[in-house]
Amino acid sequence: MLRRIVIAAVAVCALGTVHIQAQKNEFFRPKEVWNDTEGNPINAHGGGILYHKGMYYWYGEYKVGKTVLPSDATWERYRTDVTGVSCYSSKDLLNWKFEGVALKAITDEPNSDIHPTQVLERPKVVYNKKTKKFVMWMHIDSPDYSKAEAGVAIADSPTGPFKYLDGFRPNGTMSRDQTVFVDDDGTAYQFSSSEENQTMHINRLTADYTKPDGKYVRRFVGMAREAPAVFKHGNKYYMLSSGCTGWDPNSAELAVADSIMGEWTVLGDPCTGPDAEKTFYGQSTFVIPVQGKKNAFIACFDMWKKKDLQDSRYIWLPMMIDKQTHKITIPWHAEWNLDVFKKK
Repeated sequence: MLRRIVIAAVAVCALGTVHIQAQKNEFFRPKEVWNDTEGNPINAHGGGILYHKGMYYWYGEYKVGKTVLPSDATWERYRTDVTGVSCYSSKDLLNWKFEGVALKAITDEPNSDIHPTQVLERPKVVYNKKTKKFVMWMHIDSPDYSKAEAGVAIADSPTGPFKYLDGFRPNGTMSRDQTVFVDDDGTAYQFSSSEENQTMHINRLTADYTKPDGKYVRRFVGMAREAPAVFKHGNKYYMLSSGCTGWDPNSAELAVADSIMGEWTVLGDPCTGPDAEKTFYGQSTFVIPVQGKKNAFIACFDMWKKKDLQDSRYIWLPMMIDKQTHKITIPWHAEWNLDVFKKK
């Protein structure tokens, strides 16, 4: 019997690739290797999540190959060649199917913003209900980070392929770590770390979401915040961010505003538990509103491995909102699932 099984397995292998169904994920386990539905580590760094027609889509930096420190580097600008932006899909936020590389590097144009020799970071995708286009914003840069621009790509499908449109400095100002947020009225905004990462710029976008409309404000002036993650709870807007300490972890910070372009108030570090003062050795990238659950948000962080960027891990943790005070905290959990949130 055993011999027949072995022969059958060899026969299947001879016919083509064997796809083994990975064990289903039942819990979030921050910092551990997180495999997709085919059993491969999820590769979507510095990313963001889009919810569209019953499905979550996770986009991130697709880091493949050896991490290097360029010989001319004067600071720790470890890098991998640009490969593109990956896309994964999920209905439960735990089990993710690899949909492929939604935006691929342009390899045959050496001057392209997304050539393998350049920098592509922090991709975020939003859906424009009017144009019915999926719009991706990202930080693009030269290898020495002197260009400091935003890049934009569009697609007809959430899984791509995305077509790269252009790179530019929003409203003529520097743009590095960034995110995009769409308000309830359909107006979109890009938040970007500007002025040599010392000030956050909030740029209102055109109706098609592909460029700034000319109106922007400077917030958190001189406070050196990066890695913005923006969400709305009730009638207030929140921004989770990190300090600027390179690859080294630092304290997270939560801020709140009554209007996006208005004044923002710093609330302090929302993280609690072991290593909270170092954001559990992670850095903010996105906040996910959990569909079907009231007042349920997930704070997403990257745990960077500067000398092996492909092996950088993910830290996803529940945001807890106090019913009485409305205070938001992000407590450490070594293992958890969506049951932590009360159902509607």
